[in-house]
Amino acid sequence: MTLHFYMARRFAWSFLLVLAAFTALLALLDLMEQVRRFSDTSATFGDMVRLTLLSTPQSVYAILPLIALVATMTLFLSLARSSELVVTRAAGRSGLRALIAPAVTLALFGALAVAALNPIVAATGKAYEVQTAELKDETNSVLSIGANNLWLRQGTPDQQTVIRAERSDLDGTTLFNVTFVTLDGSGEPFRRINAAEARLTDGQWILTGAKSWALGREINSEASAVIEPTTTVETDLTIERIRDSFGVPSSIAIWDLPGFIDELENAGFSARRHLVWFQMEMAQPAFWIAMLLIGAGFTMRHSRGGGTGQRVLFAILLGFGLFFVRNFAQILGESGQMPVLLAAWAPPVAAIALSVGLLLHLEDG
Repeated sequence: MTLHFYMARRFAWSFLLVLAAFTALLALLDLMEQVRRFSDTSATFGDMVRLTLLSTPQSVYAILPLIALVATMTLFLSLARSSELVVTRAAGRSGLRALIAPAVTLALFGALAVAALNPIVAATGKAYEVQTAELKDETNSVLSIGANNLWLRQGTPDQQTVIRAERSDLDGTTLFNVTFVTLDGSGEPFRRINAAEARLTDGQWILTGAKSWALGREINSEASAVIEPTTTVETDLTIERIRDSFGVPSSIAIWDLPGFIDELENAGFSARRHLVWFQMEMAQPAFWIAMLLIGAGFTMRHSRGGGTGQRVLFAILLGFGLFFVRNFAQILGESGQMPVLLAAWAPPVAAIALSVGLLLHLEDG
């Protein structure tokens, strides 16, 4: 038990030191990027520093599995140089038993990252997007999804239109039981249109079964109502803008994601991309352990055997390869070519199985 605590403590320190180093490096690179990006705006250096602090957590969170790989190699290379692994094996502890404490420690770190760091990253990512849009005078999301309806907005500084619909098709370009309310520059509504269906085309909505009212303080709206089988409403919305307004799944905290998925499905949208992301986040601890086993498989030998640089290179290449396979499986899952659970869990589980096989071969082969 004492040896397990010792290995766990050494690994925890190794992980935290590597994490601190990568965080400092990414923050410096991100600050340089913010300076380049906002050099032609009115943003001050303080604004750039604040944007850096908001965007760095997302960058660090994305590479945490690689940090786990580097921390593992750092630990076992250190143990190999000091011959502590040799002493451990001489005491009757196999290499796999020596990995129990680091694996448990990393699993706890992974669970903590998903449960606590994920919501922080989602919040800072949203704040970063909002402040970036303010500094660049860009428009934020045009779509909002509620429990029973979905809402869009469109228009110009002189005129805005609020759109409410009960549901839509999968990409949000066809709305059902929809209402358009148009407001002037002072925020006063002056027209309302109800339609059974609204379909988005290039530069306009095509409304079917529409009824239009003119609104105003001295207008009898019902008396001036007009019923039209088909009519059009100009728009600046595009399919891409509506899709972008859903927001990437990583911008939603893991605790809020199941409810958001339900809202998407109730509104008629496809939530498959969010389902894949949710399962991949749940599989994060397993993915981290796979990285640990890959790093350990190539660095648990004694350093006097030579070839340390080659083994480290192989471990890093395999780590990046696993990243590629995981991202490829995510794409297949989001496109519907692979079941959601298989896309999220197959890469880490397969990597763990192969890494354990490698370790058994090195230990007993």
